[in-house]
Amino acid sequence: MAESYPLLPRIRGPEDLKSLTFPELSRLAVEIRECIVSTVKKNGGHLASNLGVVELAIALHAVFESPRDKIVWDVGHQCYAHKLLTGRQGEFSKLRRRGGLAGFPKRGESPHDVFNTGHASTSVSAALGFLAGERIAGGKGMAVAVIGDGALTGGVAYEALSHAGQLGLPLVVILNDNKMSIGPNVGGLSKYLSRLSMKAKYQLFRRTFDALVQGIPLVGESLHVGIQRLKRAVKAVFYTDNFFVDLGFEYVGPIGGHRISALTRVFHDVKKLGRPVVIHVITRKGKGYGDAEDDPGMYHGVSAPPGRTGDSGVSFTEVFGRSLCAAAERDGRITAITAAMEKGTGLSGFMSAFPGRFFDVGIAEEHAVIFASALTARGFKSVAAIYSTFIQRGIDQVIHDAALQKLPVVLALDRSGFVGEDGETHQGLFDMALLRPAPGMRLLAPAAASELGLMLDWALGQGEGGPIAIRYPKDRCPPEIPAFSQPLVEGRGVWVRGPSGGDFTGDSTGPARGDAAPRVCLAFTGGLYTEVLQAAELLAAEGIQADCYNLRFLKPVDEAYLAAIMDRYGLTVFAEEGIREGGFGEYALALARRRNCGGRVLTLAAEGDFEGLGTRRELLEMNRLDGAGIAGSVLALREA
Repeated sequence: MAESYPLLPRIRGPEDLKSLTFPELSRLAVEIRECIVSTVKKNGGHLASNLGVVELAIALHAVFESPRDKIVWDVGHQCYAHKLLTGRQGEFSKLRRRGGLAGFPKRGESPHDVFNTGHASTSVSAALGFLAGERIAGGKGMAVAVIGDGALTGGVAYEALSHAGQLGLPLVVILNDNKMSIGPNVGGLSKYLSRLSMKAKYQLFRRTFDALVQGIPLVGESLHVGIQRLKRAVKAVFYTDNFFVDLGFEYVGPIGGHRISALTRVFHDVKKLGRPVVIHVITRKGKGYGDAEDDPGMYHGVSAPPGRTGDSGVSFTEVFGRSLCAAAERDGRITAITAAMEKGTGLSGFMSAFPGRFFDVGIAEEHAVIFASALTARGFKSVAAIYSTFIQRGIDQVIHDAALQKLPVVLALDRSGFVGEDGETHQGLFDMALLRPAPGMRLLAPAAASELGLMLDWALGQGEGGPIAIRYPKDRCPPEIPAFSQPLVEGRGVWVRGPSGGDFTGDSTGPARGDAAPRVCLAFTGGLYTEVLQAAELLAAEGIQADCYNLRFLKPVDEAYLAAIMDRYGLTVFAEEGIREGGFGEYALALARRRNCGGRVLTLAAEGDFEGLGTRRELLEMNRLDGAGIAGSVLALREA
């Protein structure tokens, strides 16, 4: 009878966990998993990673005093149980929906989300910063970094671990070892952790000896210092290669990550250590949900039901993967590099077909760019497939190691533009502003599947001069039209809706000013093709002829050709799926002024704030980059 009532609705905050028994906490873990699975099935989201840390989240909140004790989750996509335990059950049904809970920790959402996370490997740095600040302020709060899911393959984590060992502050690092990032972990560190997991001699000794000492009355405390020294001596014998100990950390583990009682005992113990400690926790990604346990990579991120977005057809990601495989069949010099995102970037087929030319470097975008640059310098044609939001981490390498050396490294920037429900940490809005200024950079944006294939082949055929980036959205490809198959002309785009309603292929750029019907040019980055066509139809209903120009090349640009467009049309609108400041529209406006173009120029882009939750369609609408928004901006300018 005692188990007939649900526990989760009674948890209004972490303090409510402290009165529950271990059997009740285990029941709570089951209820949390059921809640996560049912919500993610409806809303989409990260499933396997969240199911793997339910007991860990419960134990952390049962022992530590959040938010006084700072708990930082890395990468952050495993924070769902944490959110349910910190007073957000009533909002959980709107997870990843506009106006609802973010899928990552977010400071503005709860005081228990102490630091925004979404990109990997940042937790140790952040937790150490909190702890240093706490000690400067005279406080005694703790700081915990939960790092795993491959985040320890990122170099910034090692910089933080080194600094933490130097400072000697009582930082708690929870190493969530689930053998996975999104796909299986790769690299020497993964093998090293596996070796640690298999070494049971020290753990057996420690458990036996601790139990023996705890059974001695009165003298336990006086033996504490000696016991600690003895433990270190034993570790020196059995753990001659313990990297964390060498950095200055106490190492505890490995321990089972699904045993709440064992976790809470260890957490209580480490709170008393007063020095940096790594707790090595073994978890199973997808725990409690059979399909996710069997294939955690497939269930890492779950999409919302298909009817929600209305998408159909092949995605840009799939087209990229197929096109690269076709190119690799023709040319044995083509190599592919990814940073732990082989499935997400569409490279699974390449990995299977050309395993000797495929490289997964782990969550290490900076290394990926340098590695690809060196392969290119060696004479290979290297393609680094990286999400737009993650190439931000490799900008120095793009400039220093690729552009400066004029190496034609190909960067396939998936998920450029508005990404949707992952929130502001994952929007791909900055690549144009960050990459365009680099000397020698070539930057292209396809509007359809055929254009992506053409651009990839063009990029792979380039010699020295600089890197080539191809940016494309997280979306389905639109239906094909003949214009998309026209050969690339470097620096120029293609007309998808010309003066007569068909393809505009002449050398002039449009009708002369003074035509009977008002005319505008809608120039756009490829991912906005559908929205621009909708805008043209809406403007036609208002008596305005809108010709549509797919820019294709965002750099280099045939400036004489583009200036002629802006001179001949009464109004040229640049619609771009990127941040306004530093974007293509700002460049075009400056060009119009330099060339004294006679027409007006209007730039439509994402405004200066970070974009939050919402589907790609919702975010386009919010930024007036949907069809109605583009048309409305033109009409408003006419009436001004």
